[in-house]
Amino acid sequence: MSAFPRIRDWALRARDAVRPPATAYGHCDIPCGIYDPHEAQIAALTVLRMDQLIGELAMPPMDAKPEDRAAYVSKLARYTAVKEQHAERAKHEVRVIWGDYFTPDHVKQFPQVPDLVFRIFKQASKARQGTSLADALELLKLVQEFAELFWQTKGAKTKRMPSMQKSGGELVVPA
Repeated sequence: MSAFPRIRDWALRARDAVRPPATAYGHCDIPCGIYDPHEAQIAALTVLRMDQLIGELAMPPMDAKPEDRAAYVSKLARYTAVKEQHAERAKHEVRVIWGDYFTPDHVKQFPQVPDLVFRIFKQASKARQGTSLADALELLKLVQEFAELFWQTKGAKTKRMPSMQKSGGELVVPA
């Protein structure tokens, strides 16, 4: 074995140690044919739950101890971060199904899908910006509509079941 491959491998490892390569994420572009809007619904329910928790969070009084104020700020920051991550996750899950699964024939059959996807993206952004339960519930409603249409494209009837999550709400599942 010549010295060049060893030197090249060492140089690449050194470069990766200094500047690690970015992780690539993606639903398989094979395509695998495995799509399910369940995770988008769970993400929307999480947004709803975080808004509920933020609404229940009691602001400490002005004369509160520093550790009580710090605990409040910490909880608020964590709830907000999780809410924003899951609003983005709902968008991501819908985006993958929209971009990788839906075909022009699906859109002919369900012409409301492009507008629904657009509304989900906008509503998820709106839910990230505030803490309105109405905004979170609207996101969940839109994602549920998307789930119903998705399952219809597969010829499946759907039903709504209680989510059994603390946020309440329902999940759309194939019947």
